[in-house]
Amino acid sequence: MKPDLSLDFQFTSSIEKVWNALTDSDTLAKWIWNNDFKPVVGHKFQFRAEPNEWWDGIVDCEVLVVDEPHTLSYTWLSAGEGTTVTWTLKKDSDGTVHLHLDQSGFSEATKARQGAIEGAKYAWTNMGGQLEKVLAEL
Repeated sequence: MKPDLSLDFQFTSSIEKVWNALTDSDTLAKWIWNNDFKPVVGHKFQFRAEPNEWWDGIVDCEVLVVDEPHTLSYTWLSAGEGTTVTWTLKKDSDGTVHLHLDQSGFSEATKARQGAIEGAKYAWTNMGGQLEKVLAEL
């Protein structure tokens, strides 16, 4: 099944640093949101952002796959919408790390809503930019 959203990022950091940024709760908070993440299959956790008038700021998640340092997947339930986020890491021969994001499972109603998937893409793209800054500091 084709994911609803796919993005690719490239970093000059080591694959270990990128994996750490995806799986260390404190580092993750620097580029996504505060969280209680642990890289353990079955672990339930939350991302917590500033709420606003349309959103309570909470994303409920459960870890589905941890294959260090290649694949991380978790559920993403927010505002009644449940999806699956999967990160895949690959080190190129030139040392570049390719980070691929798939998000799938958006409801048909969300897919039909103008701009909904594009909004998610915009948010992940911004977070990817923040991740690049965090990696530069590690």
